[in-house]
Amino acid sequence: MRVNQYQLAAGTSYKTAYYIARSDRKGPACLITAGIHGNEIAGMRAAGNIAQSLMRHSLALQRGTLIIVPIVNRQASRKRIRGVPDINRTFPRHPKDRARHPLSAALVRLAKKHRPEWVLDLHEANGFSRVDPKVLGQSLITNSRNASLPVVRRIAKRMNRSIKRSSRQFTVRLRSLPGSSRTSAARLLRAKAVTVETSWNLPLSLRVQFQETIVRHFLREAGLIS
Repeated sequence: MRVNQYQLAAGTSYKTAYYIARSDRKGPACLITAGIHGNEIAGMRAAGNIAQSLMRHSLALQRGTLIIVPIVNRQASRKRIRGVPDINRTFPRHPKDRARHPLSAALVRLAKKHRPEWVLDLHEANGFSRVDPKVLGQSLITNSRNASLPVVRRIAKRMNRSIKRSSRQFTVRLRSLPGSSRTSAARLLRAKAVTVETSWNLPLSLRVQFQETIVRHFLREAGLIS
C-alpha cells in the first residue's frame, strides 16, 4: 500500500492537505471529506485519525483507493465557524452546472479524476434525530433511491446495537440537498453518497469514536479493508 499527501486548491488561499492511499490490488475508490463546515470538529478529527493510521500503516487497504480530505474548509476551521459562504451549498446541481466556490470546484475536479464509488461526507448537527425528527444529530443521510441505502441501513443497525440509550441511536434519513457535496456526487457521479451526522450534544471523544467507527464500517462494506 502506498500513501501520498497532496494539496487541494493548491496555489490559492484555500489550499488544504489531502491523502490518497492506494492498494496493490484493484478495487473501488472511496472519497471521505470532513470540515466542509469549520465548526464540526469530530468529523475532522476522525478523518485525520484515519489518514494518520494509513500513513503509519496501522490501517491497510486490502484493495482499491481511499482519498481523504480531513479539513476541506481550513479557513473556517481556524475560526471554528460554519463558513461564509456555506461551501455545502456551492456544488454543481446538475451536469451542466458549475461549482460556485474554489474549494467545491477543487473537490469536483478531484472526484471526477478518481470517480469514487463511495463518497462519505462527515458532519455534525444539533440534537438527537431519534427524539426530534426536525434535527439531524445522530443520523446517516442519503438521497432517495441512492444505491447506498441498503448499506446505510445495515450500518445504522450495527451502530445502534452498541448504543444503549435509544435517544442517542442513529436514524436513516432520505433527503436530497441540492448544492451539497453528497447530492452532487449522487447526481453527477452516480456515487453511493452518504452524509454522517453526529450530535453536538454528545462529548467530543464519543462523537469522534462514532465517526471513525462508521467510516470503518463503510470501508469494510466497500471491500477496502478487512
